[in-house]
Amino acid sequence: MSTFLEGVKVACTGSAATPLVLLGNFEVEDEWARDEVGLPSVAGRASAAIVNRMDEFAVLLAGGGDYVVLKSAPDPDYLSYLDGLGLDLPTILVTDGQDPANTVSVDALRSPRLLSELKKLDAHLFPHGMSTVEEQLCELTGLAPALPPAALVKSVNSKIYSRRVATELGLPQAHGWACETVTEFAAAADAARASLAAGRRLGIKDAFGVSGKGIMVVDDERRLDQLVRMVTRRAERSGDQRIALVVEEWADKALDLNYHFTVGRDGSVRFDFVKEAITENGVHKGHHIPARISPEHYAQIVQCAQLLGERLAADGFHGVVGVDAITTRDGGLLPVLEINARNNMSTYQTRLQETFMRPGMVALARQYHLTLMGHVSFAQMRDRLGGLLFTGQQGLLVNNFATVNAAATDDGRSYSGRLYGLLIAHSEEELTALDASIAERVQKEELVNV
Repeated sequence: MSTFLEGVKVACTGSAATPLVLLGNFEVEDEWARDEVGLPSVAGRASAAIVNRMDEFAVLLAGGGDYVVLKSAPDPDYLSYLDGLGLDLPTILVTDGQDPANTVSVDALRSPRLLSELKKLDAHLFPHGMSTVEEQLCELTGLAPALPPAALVKSVNSKIYSRRVATELGLPQAHGWACETVTEFAAAADAARASLAAGRRLGIKDAFGVSGKGIMVVDDERRLDQLVRMVTRRAERSGDQRIALVVEEWADKALDLNYHFTVGRDGSVRFDFVKEAITENGVHKGHHIPARISPEHYAQIVQCAQLLGERLAADGFHGVVGVDAITTRDGGLLPVLEINARNNMSTYQTRLQETFMRPGMVALARQYHLTLMGHVSFAQMRDRLGGLLFTGQQGLLVNNFATVNAAATDDGRSYSGRLYGLLIAHSEEELTALDASIAERVQKEELVNV
């Protein structure tokens, strides 16, 4: 049976033996959103330094014959830990220098030595998502792109595209409106007043927002009127009537879900999995594996994945796709909140699941927020975790350590870090207890002084 990544290679390059150069350019939506007109103000974002070091996730998606480009070399003890688990690690290539504010793609473009190394490879570039930055990297190095052109990838990642495709396919979705002009937005706001009057909230979303950015929740008409005025005045000042927004009723959610499929160059669609997503204020926090949904909902999701995959293929897309969905408190399913035709956080867990999870086991993909003072090595974190660290049976399998120290300062001030991992256990009870023990141990005040 082929692995997840072998299936991706066949879908994107035609052969499971094709070497890939993986690039973790997280929040590629920022590139897609350039020159787009969205909300006048958006929610604050997490530290760019931390987000950009999420590039290290790619190490555990790639295989031994692949390459991964990182902003800086991983902690040697962390690599030794992964090697000790029996994982065949890829060749790691590092940018010449790294600016915490830059994505790994931008740093790679500014790295003559790295570019020279990449020119020697007979491989396909497989980024988190394809934008014009990654296209430029292909042009400079001769690497073949594993994904379609950036303009196409951008178009199918718009939330406006998601709504229109769901409507075309007759798939259930939240009542809402897609807006590409200020006039359309004003009309949508007028129509949405009935929803507010009925006591329902509205979610107003940038077409290329990600992880809680570019979304505004509105629960009264005064706030909606204020937003319409702001958008209208901005358009009058700029002379630009374009806008890229979606207005939707806030559904009565029971569970967040993320399902995943792969579209081949030949139009084939492979259903990969569905996971229960963990979110907080619209921001992704992790996954519960497997998803705790009914067989009926599972069957509906598999069917929706096939329909969406065929539609994406018809538009010329190939590659991995993750779709956000929810179950509702009345027992319903809204299978298309948005289509993410790029790698998803769930993508980076696949190799670890295949390698370490057995039938009946459960897992939790999780992030732990840390307050630190001074650089923390993996050896120090390993000692702190002790027997809670995964060594082959159950525990926390760290799948990104770079984000722990990404925002470290040189002036002695405390800083925030994130520890990412996949918790693996034999039962829900063990998983809950393991999560609580890890949180207590890594978030103790003493860790600040490690």
